[in-house]
Amino acid sequence: MKTETTTHTHISPPFKGMGSIIHIAAWGILFGLPFFFTGRESQELTVISYLRSVIVPLSFMMVFYVNYFLLVNRYLFSRHGWKFFLSNILLIAFAMLAVHLLMQLLPPPEIHRPHRPERELQEIIGFFLVNAMLYALVAGLSVAIKMTSGWYQVESMRRELEKSRAEAELQNLKSQLNPHFLFNTLNNIYSLIAFSPERAQEAVHDLSRLLRYVLYDSSQPHVLLESELDFIRNYVELMRIRLPEHVELKTEISAAQPDAMIAPLLFISLIENAFKHGVSNSQPSFIHLDIHQNGDLVVCILKNSYFPKDAEQDKSGSGIGIKNLRKRLELIYPNKHIFSCGVDGDSYHSMLEIQIN
Repeated sequence: MKTETTTHTHISPPFKGMGSIIHIAAWGILFGLPFFFTGRESQELTVISYLRSVIVPLSFMMVFYVNYFLLVNRYLFSRHGWKFFLSNILLIAFAMLAVHLLMQLLPPPEIHRPHRPERELQEIIGFFLVNAMLYALVAGLSVAIKMTSGWYQVESMRRELEKSRAEAELQNLKSQLNPHFLFNTLNNIYSLIAFSPERAQEAVHDLSRLLRYVLYDSSQPHVLLESELDFIRNYVELMRIRLPEHVELKTEISAAQPDAMIAPLLFISLIENAFKHGVSNSQPSFIHLDIHQNGDLVVCILKNSYFPKDAEQDKSGSGIGIKNLRKRLELIYPNKHIFSCGVDGDSYHSMLEIQIN
């Protein structure tokens, strides 16, 4: 017996607009700090003192967004690392020079401090190097945020493409299933015409109802569970009328929550195979079908006698149904289904369990 389970990892995309909110909040905190920390020697915040406090944050903002909107895209993402490095050196030098000139233009703070000797050249160089490192960290932070944002965008696009591919593949599988189902059913009616034309007429009428469901209702991604189960009941009754007397057919089909939603046409392939390979024209045969709902699980258990048809006996295109079923389960219910099927002695077992919520 072969069992197949699939897993699916869900990756949630970032909240739309969250990036802008984070930017605004971060800069708002940075520019609001002077209102809370004015220094021990300056008890009140004036326009001039505030301007002096925000000159450096403004220069940080300039370095950050020049990298974020211009340099990273133009040079780093296009693999011109040396141009990106050189541009940042010039940008940081310009920012530091602009801060120095703006500080000189503003009136000095009215704070009486003891006279300090002139700074030595080594101290001045060290001061500028420390500031240059701070600007380099700001540029690096800009690169990190930009690359993270780009990764989220690429991941979002990849997920959309994957979703589109899965939907296209699912439609392709359903387009294969519909004619396959019709082909099998017409074969059954054809065999019925030979010994009971009246019952064949009734079967055609029943078939029209089944086809209406297959061609129209099942075109939706999900249908009512009770509608799907009614379709299965009608199909079983259509198959029953051509069964020999020595075939035992037992069905238990019920739903605890008929208004629950489920993907259509998932069980029909298993049931088709049971009628195709589980019935012998001369030997005792049986088909036992049980579909029930257990909480948010819909369980289909199918057991039938096993009389496999060879290529000459089976003209119905056998082999498409189970293969398509596996693919559809992987696409529609990843990590939410358990499917097993296989031969056990002289019988064949199928079990499909789907978590619908």
